Amino acid sequence: MKRKLTEGPVGPQLVKLTLPMVWGLFALIAFNLVDTYFVGQLGTAQLAAMSFTFPVVMTLGNLAFGLGIGTTSVIARAIGEGDMLRVQRFTTNSLTLALTAVFLFASVGLFTIDPLFRALGAGPDILPFIREYMQIWYFGIVFLVVPMVGNSAIRAAGNTLTPSIIMTVAAGTNIVLDPLLINGALGFPRLELQGAALATVIARAISLVAALLVLRFKENLLSSQIPDLEETLWCWRDILIVGLPAAAASMITPISIGVVTSLLAIHGAAAVAGFGLASRVESLALIAILALAASMGPFVGQNWGGQQIGRVRQALSQGYRFSLLWGVFMAVVLGLGARSLAALFNSDLSVIAIASQYLWLVPISYGTLGILQVTNSAFNAMGKPIPSIIITATHMVGFYLRLAYIGGRIAGPLGIFAAAAIANLAVGLGAYAWSRRTCLQQMKVASAKAEALGS
Repeated sequence: MKRKLTEGPVGPQLVKLTLPMVWGLFALIAFNLVDTYFVGQLGTAQLAAMSFTFPVVMTLGNLAFGLGIGTTSVIARAIGEGDMLRVQRFTTNSLTLALTAVFLFASVGLFTIDPLFRALGAGPDILPFIREYMQIWYFGIVFLVVPMVGNSAIRAAGNTLTPSIIMTVAAGTNIVLDPLLINGALGFPRLELQGAALATVIARAISLVAALLVLRFKENLLSSQIPDLEETLWCWRDILIVGLPAAAASMITPISIGVVTSLLAIHGAAAVAGFGLASRVESLALIAILALAASMGPFVGQNWGGQQIGRVRQALSQGYRFSLLWGVFMAVVLGLGARSLAALFNSDLSVIAIASQYLWLVPISYGTLGILQVTNSAFNAMGKPIPSIIITATHMVGFYLRLAYIGGRIAGPLGIFAAAAIANLAVGLGAYAWSRRTCLQQMKVASAKAEALGS
């Protein structure tokens, strides 16, 4: 744990943090695409079933992501302040918090599979496939949540390489297991959707073991003492001050996507399958922006804790420029290759047509979506989760859902996709203005404190 991010050139440090994240995120997204490919070969009903599970999987994944954001924020700021004992306490208790959250959500989820997915629009022909997948997935959720929080603690110390290696090994395991368990290759039982869920659970279990070993023996981030109740509660409180709003903000997106999925379900299973397929391609297209946003957590957290506000402003400026350039590049790539990419995963012409509409239209807004993602990450790292949740709620509820309802009634799926692009463009610009004002205000506060001390 020797990596201080409060010194040295900003650009190279961001690159050093982001590149391993690109690699790790690519591995995770790749296994999602492989899942989509093998499940897509089973049939449109199975692909639609997986698309219906996507909002729920994202909701619980984003719960873990939100707890990870809270963990990164408090640990990075403690490192910036030089309080190493506090760092160990936060790391240890972030894992106990993750385990508690897993127990609560898995217990509720297992008993609400049928009513929840009926509410999302799943019909009786698709619901049995959803049930097969989610029953296994809920039992393995501990292997999703705890490693995500543990890897967030490792990244807070400035080490993004090791978590990326862990993510890559887990993804590679998932990719190898998919054809074996889904299709029954090499003598394995053919489990179809159950096999997809089981492959994910096994891969995540490997990442759990690896993350715990790194935290204890490589980074020395775990306390050697068993925390008492009082210490546990104050650590949980400080993590949740950022983590709960961050988790809420993170879950707004998949919940909103669930509503969008129900709007698309009106237009048939092909519309839902095409949207799910395009969403997975989009995840790959946004990989560099998502990696950059994740890297903002440790960088901004350490520098904000160390009162290096100028470095925070410089990092945000560079992040925004990169987001805009990457957005233009991906809009061109996906616009030209939409149909070919969609056809790789499904041969149904109606599914390909829906996915292509999405990939022609929504990527024009990826640049401002990147600005939004970078801004949210920076606010959480500063210990200011409320702006992040306001931005996310405005983006998804204030703009996307309202416009999607109107657009769906006027132009069907194409109108819903247009709503996504408009929401990304409008709220991304607003997020830029808010972050700029926040940094300027903090610089004035720091300057006033320095003058007071000088006098």
